Amino acid sequence: MEKIVVSGGRPLSGSVKISGSKNASLPLMAASILSDAPLVLHNVPKLSDITLMAELLTHHGVQVSYDPATQVCALKANSITNITAQYDIVSKMRASIVVLGPLLARCGKATVSLPGGCAIGTRPVNMHIDGLRALGADVFIENGYIHAKAPKGGLVGTTIVLPFATVTGTENILMAAVLARGQTTIKNAAKEPEVCDLAACLVKMGAQIDGIGTDTLVISGCTRLAGASHSVIPDRIEAATYAVAGAITHGDITLKNVIFDDLLAFWDSLTRTGVVVEKTHTRSDSVVDVRVHVPGDIKGVDIMTEPYPGFPTDAQAQFMALMTICDDAAMITETVFENRFMHVSELCRMCANITVHKASALVRGVGQLVGATVMATDLRASVSLVLAGLAAKGDTTIQRVYHIDRGYERIEQKLQECGALIEREK
Repeated sequence: MEKIVVSGGRPLSGSVKISGSKNASLPLMAASILSDAPLVLHNVPKLSDITLMAELLTHHGVQVSYDPATQVCALKANSITNITAQYDIVSKMRASIVVLGPLLARCGKATVSLPGGCAIGTRPVNMHIDGLRALGADVFIENGYIHAKAPKGGLVGTTIVLPFATVTGTENILMAAVLARGQTTIKNAAKEPEVCDLAACLVKMGAQIDGIGTDTLVISGCTRLAGASHSVIPDRIEAATYAVAGAITHGDITLKNVIFDDLLAFWDSLTRTGVVVEKTHTRSDSVVDVRVHVPGDIKGVDIMTEPYPGFPTDAQAQFMALMTICDDAAMITETVFENRFMHVSELCRMCANITVHKASALVRGVGQLVGATVMATDLRASVSLVLAGLAAKGDTTIQRVYHIDRGYERIEQKLQECGALIEREK
């Protein structure tokens, strides 16, 4: 099993190109099921989760071709040959559940294993199921599988009010609704940029969707979707991660290809710690380069994770790593997932001072972390340990780094190019 070894204490300096978004790429790939025409996705990162989704789609009969050099993923679902998403794939990646809606909409039935992935909370699928039932589907769970069947004549549009702004739930219902008869309204829909990116791609494929970017999506169903070419948005969580890497090392780095407005709550919190965040180059209407540097001490800042546009839960562990070296204290409250403090015990092995009470963690800055052997427990927790290692005295060894490969492309190389001493070892 591989491990990553970080020799800390070196300020980072240089630039990092932000990859395409993992969380946007996965539902976009699943959207290929909705049409028998080609879907070509650009800026798709080379990650283990992308490989797993390609494997799953191939199992359903989708032709998938991915070129890591150009990061182009071409998908064509001439015919769906299998409507069952097996446990052995779905259990490895929770996002696999986004094939449920497209399979049901196109084939009239679907059988999908209950999902696995990072152990950061229960993340129930009841909202997916309730939404599909509202569209007329008969849905039940048996032997660890979700079984769904559309009524005769197909799914029928309706009004669906989500009790919580679930991202994958919104994506599943949205993809099912684009091929439903009549109009579907999704209220309290998730507004995350990744949901908006999926909706934008579906519009290119011929779907009629109003309200993109708001909490109310109105979908006018159609009988068939066409092919399309679409570029995946930059990964906002990767951008936040490397911003913390620059801050925690008191470095000076530039993040290339960032949608600045997708991270406003994060930038606000980071700026209040004393970190300077500034746009340095405009690449398009929304994409910019961002310089992050630290002129003085890191101040403690309280944060609370919330659905978009609030502080992202996927950046909570990284921000906590930064707070371990602040000059006072910070309170971090997690409201999205109930089990997302598993990195705390590992950070404490590096001499961090963190006390957890229910959904909040009190972080008292220690000034200097100390290298140790630590174990990754999930994707974002694992990268928080890399960040802590960059700031720690001595060597930090992170085990079970396959979690990192699910969401971070070439992380060692990108950090090495900014001066970090980091290696992957067997």
